[in-house]
Amino acid sequence: MTSLLYDAPGPRAKRRNVVLSVVFFALLTLLLWWVWQTMDDKGQLKGALWDPFTTAQAWTTYLLPGLGNTLKAAALAMVIALPLGAVFGIARMSDHRWVRIPAGVVVEFFRAIPVLLLMLFANEFYVRSTDVTTDVRPLYAVVTGLVLYNASVLAEIVRAGILSLPRGQTEAAYAIGLRKGQTMTSILLPQAVTAMLPAIVSQLVVIVKDTALGGVILQFPELLNSRSTLAANYANVIPSFIVVAVIYIVLNFALTSFASWLERRLRRSKRSTGAVIGAEEIEELNAADVGATFGTGAGGTV
Repeated sequence: MTSLLYDAPGPRAKRRNVVLSVVFFALLTLLLWWVWQTMDDKGQLKGALWDPFTTAQAWTTYLLPGLGNTLKAAALAMVIALPLGAVFGIARMSDHRWVRIPAGVVVEFFRAIPVLLLMLFANEFYVRSTDVTTDVRPLYAVVTGLVLYNASVLAEIVRAGILSLPRGQTEAAYAIGLRKGQTMTSILLPQAVTAMLPAIVSQLVVIVKDTALGGVILQFPELLNSRSTLAANYANVIPSFIVVAVIYIVLNFALTSFASWLERRLRRSKRSTGAVIGAEEIEELNAADVGATFGTGAGGTV
């Protein structure tokens, strides 16, 4: 079976793919074995280093509060960045230059600056220009940096998603008398959401991971920063890194799984929105059409 983008492999290609797969998994197994042996030789697999994770103190004192701060910062950044990115993405497609040009400047400016620099700038701004206390200042700085950067990226995702739709959608909406705002909210955005969802979820995963920058630079007590405190108290640096990495993997996997479920649900709902018309309704419509055809004369009236 062939397609425009892919040719089905023949017998020789299939054998070659099998050989390459076996070689790859063999090399991967050797790499994992080497890592395991190296950690074992350095004493990083001793049970004493993993014992803290079997007690409640390591979780209730360090990991769970850090995870809570990570989720808090990520949730605040998502809630603010998503609508802000949608507004700027739509504004970049405005017919009015006084709306389109400033929106484009803002998006390109914050998209070009590293998120870490935005966090540092926000922290200095809160130190020198506001009365924000030191307890919540790292949270404010992290959320501000994440919002400014990710809102600009999401704005481009929204704009690209809308522009990817066939132009006939817009022309058909204008043909039935819809204004541009109605076309955007009722026709374009609902269709573009499904197409944009994978890219939006990828950016949300980036938000979750970028909260760690605030912990490293601004001492924001998120998950990675709490791990360093735990490792300093229990002297288990490598095991603590492994546990925190697993937590991040589980967290982001849950986020992407939810997004995949939501995407499938949206696609099914769009396929099943057609109204089912019974036989009686069809007969009434046919009778109305016949009456309209034979009940009008040359002048258009009975």
